Amino acid sequence: MQPYESRLDDDLTLLSETLEEVLRSSGDPADQKYVELKARAEQALNDVKDRVSNASDNYYYRAKKAVYRADDYVHDKPWQGVGVGAAVGLVLGLLLARR
Repeated sequence: MQPYESRLDDDLTLLSETLEEVLRSSGDPADQKYVELKARAEQALNDVKDRVSNASDNYYYRAKKAVYRADDYVHDKPWQGVGVGAAVGLVLGLLLARR
């Protein structure tokens, strides 16, 4: 099973490629309504690509920051880190044992 982000990236790439192909191959270039619609669709596609890129950068930065904070915490308080790890392991073990 692929991670959620990987599947989402694949889906967005497929959607983007399909929309780009449709924009390249359809419509009458002499039709003004088609030209306007194509320009709006291209702008929307570029906007979505930018937002997805910015969002993934933001999630990456936040995850990296959380990892550094957790690492600092474990270095400052190793026994509490061991306790938290044991508690998480116990809870996961109980949840998996129920299945």
